[in-house]
Amino acid sequence: MIEHIVLFKLRPDMDAEDIDQMMRETRLRLLKISCVLAVRCGKNIDPASEWPFFLSVVLDSPAKLPVYAADPIHVKFVDEVIRPNTTARLALDFRTTPGDDLLFS
Repeated sequence: MIEHIVLFKLRPDMDAEDIDQMMRETRLRLLKISCVLAVRCGKNIDPASEWPFFLSVVLDSPAKLPVYAADPIHVKFVDEVIRPNTTARLALDFRTTPGDDLLFS
């Protein structure tokens, strides 16, 4: 299993309702992608955090990362939800189950 985690910096004019809407849209849209097994997202409880929003997508293998990235639903989500509301991102991919490469288990 792979957990694709993305941290975001938000536009300065985003308010709590905007972030709540972003959370709803993240869950509604990304769960429609066939290779996505789970979606989590949320707002940082520390209001001074450099990264106030995150999303996490669970996939069954590293091979699904480019499939997920190219999926039209994901592309539209990035264009309509992420880009208009964020200013920077940090993406990290983690193996969450032991496998052939124990270095990343």
